[in-house]
Amino acid sequence: MASLVIAEHDNASLKGSTLNTVAAAAQCGADVHVLVAGHGCAAVAAAAAQIAGVSKVLVADAAQFEHGLAENVAAQVLAVASAYSHILAPATAYGKNILPRVAAKLDVSQISEITKVDAPDTFERPIYAGNAIATVQSTDAVKVITVRTTGFDAVASTGGSAAIENLTAAAASGQSAFVSREFAKSDRPELTAAKIIVSGGRGMGSGENFKILEPLADRLGAAMGASRAAVDAGYVPNDWQVGQTGKIVAPTLYIAVGISGAIQHLAGMKDSKTIVAINKDPEAPIFSVADYGLVGDLFDAVPALVKELG
Repeated sequence: MASLVIAEHDNASLKGSTLNTVAAAAQCGADVHVLVAGHGCAAVAAAAAQIAGVSKVLVADAAQFEHGLAENVAAQVLAVASAYSHILAPATAYGKNILPRVAAKLDVSQISEITKVDAPDTFERPIYAGNAIATVQSTDAVKVITVRTTGFDAVASTGGSAAIENLTAAAASGQSAFVSREFAKSDRPELTAAKIIVSGGRGMGSGENFKILEPLADRLGAAMGASRAAVDAGYVPNDWQVGQTGKIVAPTLYIAVGISGAIQHLAGMKDSKTIVAINKDPEAPIFSVADYGLVGDLFDAVPALVKELG
C-alpha cells in the first residue's frame, strides 16, 4: 500500500514543510501520494505533481477547504484513508490540527514528531525535550504520523511528473466556521523557513532593547526569534518563540543573543547547522551546543559585530 502526505499550502503555493514530509514518507518504503485539499488550488496541485518521488496527487478542490479547517480536511483524509498504510503530515500547527482527528476516527495511535524512519513500522521521535530519543514500533494497520521537518532533508521540488486525480470533495462538517485571520506583517523571512535566525532572550532586558538586534538581522537577511522567557516577559510577540512550545527551527546559522539555553529552547534549535551564542555568563547552557561562543556584554558585542559586517 502507498503512503499519503497531507500537503500544507495557502491555496497558491506549497509550504516547504511538505517537501520534508515527502522525504519521510519515501523512507516508509511505498509509493508516495500527496493530498491537496483547498479551494482554487490548481497551482498547488501542479507544484505537488513536480515533487521528486511523488507518484500521484489527489486534489479535493471545494469551498469548505479554503481555510484549512481541520474538521473538513480530516473528513477528506478519512474518505481515502483505506487505501493507505501510512498517513503523514508535517508537525506544524496545520498538521497537528488535522491528524489527531484522523487517528481518533481510525482508532489508531498517532506517532508524533518523528525524526527518523527505521522501518515501515518503526520510528524515532524525541522525548523529554529532546534529551532522549524513543524508538516506537506500531502494530496499527494504518500509521498516522506527524513529521518533525528538521529531521528530514527536503526532497527536490522539481523533477517529478505525478498523475493528478480529482476527488469528490467530502462534505463540510458543519462543526466549525472560519471567522478571520490576521497576519503578522514583516519584511523578514518566515521564522521556520529562514536560513539565518537572530534570536534574543531574557538577557535583552526589554522589548525596546530588541531593536539592537535589528541591524544585525538586516545585515544577514535573517529572521528574528526569541526564547520563551523573552516572549513571556512581553518583550516580543508570541510568534517569535523558538523552542519546545514554540517553533522548531534548523537554519544554516542560528545566533542566540542573551539566551541562557533552557532545555526547552535548545529542543527547538539545536539541529541548526551552525550555532553562535553571545552571553555574559560563561556557564550558560547555550554554550554546550554552540559551535562558536562569545562571552561578553551583548550591548557591546552586537554593535561591534554589526560594524564588522559593514
